[in-house]
Amino acid sequence: MFIDTHCHLSKEDYEDINQIVLDDRLAGVTPIIISGCTKDSILESLEYSKLYTDVFVTIGYHPSEADFITDEDLLKLEEQLQFDKVVGVGEIGLDYHYGKENRSKQISLFEKQLVLAEKYHLPVVIHSRDATMDTIHILKKHSVFGVIHCFSGSLETAKEYIKLGFLLGIGGVVTFKNSKLGDVVSNIPLEKIVLETDSPYLTPAPYRGKKNSSKYIPFIAEKIASCKNVSVDFVAEVTTKNAKRTFHLD
Repeated sequence: MFIDTHCHLSKEDYEDINQIVLDDRLAGVTPIIISGCTKDSILESLEYSKLYTDVFVTIGYHPSEADFITDEDLLKLEEQLQFDKVVGVGEIGLDYHYGKENRSKQISLFEKQLVLAEKYHLPVVIHSRDATMDTIHILKKHSVFGVIHCFSGSLETAKEYIKLGFLLGIGGVVTFKNSKLGDVVSNIPLEKIVLETDSPYLTPAPYRGKKNSSKYIPFIAEKIASCKNVSVDFVAEVTTKNAKRTFHLD
């Protein structure tokens, strides 16, 4: 059994949600954790968690939403965090890739959501793009734990996050031909890794170019197994334990 700790599931991206969930199960990927990171996607994700016993959600406002989120929205989020099947806060964080014009708003939104995670003792799912130093500095100020989503940084950065108590979310990037992520994976403990797809994005080889889905998690696991010279079954066993422990899925 595999767990996809981070995917996006919406009618905007998939014609038949029921078929997607069924395909995931047939591939041995269950449960899955959907990330709702906008006001609309949070509502949609929560609905799927009610429909499917093996669908859980993390919810929180993505840094791209920083210009639009009000205090009222944060109060609504706090209410939603107490719903059944919500297992974490995220994805939240910082994204300076398209500019830092609203950096202060991103940081403010990030910190307010970290406070909510502290209050409810929930893991956080961190989005950090071109903002590593600020992300680490802010995380050091808070008593939080969780997953660095879509990690693709250096070994030094990986060790820094691990030192802070975080696991690394490893997805399709590790299978890309020119990616150096495999070298990082080879040098960190498997106990510090969880699997994720970030579907419908970042489809792993050999399916690059197609829409991603949780059913492709085994291909990510196969690459990690190769990097660490262990069996795929062992990768499944350890990463599943990691995910269950982090997101309290037991």
